[in-house]
Amino acid sequence: MLVGVEYPELADRTGRFRFGAPHALTVGDDGARVAFLRSAGPRDPAAALWVLDVATGALSQVAAGPVPAYAGSANLDVLAWAHDGRLFSSVAGHIATAAEVLDPRPDPAGQHIGYVTPDGSLRVVSGSDDQLLAGEAGSGVSWGVPEPVAAEFGRDRGWWWSPDGSQILAVRSTGTALSLHLLDLHGGWVDVHWDRETYPYLVGVRWSGTGNALITVLRRTQQHGLVLSVDPRTGETQVHAELADARWVEPVPGTPRQLPDGRVLVGGELAHDGFDARCLFADGSLITPPGLYVRRVAGVLRRPTGGPELIIEGTDGEPSEQHVFAVRTALGGGTASARRLTTEPGWHTATLGGDVLILDLTVTRGAAKVCTLPSLAEPLVYHPEPVLERVTDRRLPTGVLYPTGHFDGTKLPVLLELGDGPGHQQVVSDPARWQEKQWWADAGFLVVTVDTRGTPGVAPSFEKVIYRRLADVALTDQIDALHALTGKHPDLDLTRVAVRGTGLGGWLAAAAVQRRGDLFRCGIARDPVTDWSDLPPAYAERYLGSRADNSDIYEHHRVDASAPTLLISPAGGLSEELTYVTRFV
Repeated sequence: MLVGVEYPELADRTGRFRFGAPHALTVGDDGARVAFLRSAGPRDPAAALWVLDVATGALSQVAAGPVPAYAGSANLDVLAWAHDGRLFSSVAGHIATAAEVLDPRPDPAGQHIGYVTPDGSLRVVSGSDDQLLAGEAGSGVSWGVPEPVAAEFGRDRGWWWSPDGSQILAVRSTGTALSLHLLDLHGGWVDVHWDRETYPYLVGVRWSGTGNALITVLRRTQQHGLVLSVDPRTGETQVHAELADARWVEPVPGTPRQLPDGRVLVGGELAHDGFDARCLFADGSLITPPGLYVRRVAGVLRRPTGGPELIIEGTDGEPSEQHVFAVRTALGGGTASARRLTTEPGWHTATLGGDVLILDLTVTRGAAKVCTLPSLAEPLVYHPEPVLERVTDRRLPTGVLYPTGHFDGTKLPVLLELGDGPGHQQVVSDPARWQEKQWWADAGFLVVTVDTRGTPGVAPSFEKVIYRRLADVALTDQIDALHALTGKHPDLDLTRVAVRGTGLGGWLAAAAVQRRGDLFRCGIARDPVTDWSDLPPAYAERYLGSRADNSDIYEHHRVDASAPTLLISPAGGLSEELTYVTRFV
């Protein structure tokens, strides 16, 4: 029997503990300063901008909230942000501009501040001078604004300062067409040359320490890409690396980048001689061990002795955990190796600059701890203890949450949580990710979460086997995992199973109810996708291939949102969802 529960606030479904926690951390290149955003408390979403002086450990508030985002010069001696379309800096306060301000960014030396405008122009402020660098107002052409498809590759920027602040590399987009240009502050500019017809997607941009820019471009099919070095004088490009995969190329965040010794670091996959790994390569040489699944490159840390180290976030065997590792970058003999810097189980992150490293919120310089950035966040609402294990011959990561105070031998209905779809992990060692699931468990369910094939963190083959058959693979994995879990969790009542998901997870919930109504009594689809043709082509084609060549596959992945046992729920409405599920299970 379901128990009556009171719907807690859960603060925008992620918990009040999110407000008041330091976030958007940045460390200056010289390690002298750390900037971050933090609100005044658990019920205050308006974040203020703070700076830590690493030498003294002193904290100072640079700007009261709301500061939604900020950017800094190389050493963070100048910070800039926008509020209500007005420009502010940590040095000059409010700065008058000729237009409404979006995405302001100081140059590395802090002498100029560039920004984009709502009409898609790119401007630069130098003292009292506000210069139009590029713009075609009223033409539908945007400069410096990330084109819509950029978000599908995790790119949220459309322009980048050169290391010496003399140039800006900017995207020019006209709907679906994209080009890249080098603009100098005196009105000159050159095009960046590559075969844009063959490689239309610009995945990433990063300036190197030598003054060249590195860009990653992909074919429309996303099965082949190039890492190119851009000559800032001529715009000509040189191929540094090729990326290829029979399914899709998945660049590692934080790459490509130039290492201190001049080699170019790229992410790739090792799929031969028994290896199945996501690794890093420097000019083609493997520098991370095959057993380490690389998730992100955080940067290069300067050490007082022993040379610089590459700091990465990754997983070394347990996909529910993320740890921080140091990798030696110097040339030399020996096999690739990595040294783990985090010891406690969990989901750890790294931020760094110069010789300063922040692990989660703990700031260290060399071997010495500086401080832990203070959090004003409210403690977690719940303290969930999911039972994590891997099941079936595919070793699917799973988590089972019991109601608080559950007695063994009491069978309970099952809620299968599907999350947000492929590319999103749910089974992670982070209590914050289990808050809403624990609410459902305390409402009288055994909550089950399965990271099916298609989920990152295990191995490239595990991730990409879903190509062109996502619906069948994902649904099979969910069903097989449920049956496998009953051996260790006999209180799972598989005669009463509900399924719930968001976005593409909502799409899979609808597919589960329609295709396997014998197992799934009802489903909740929050903001679901029903037709993959409605998704951006860059996203849909990554998993299903070209619609022109695979129309039957797109039709196979279509779902009917009008199923009688399916609730289409907008964001929010947990109480309504609980009432609906109770009718069936």
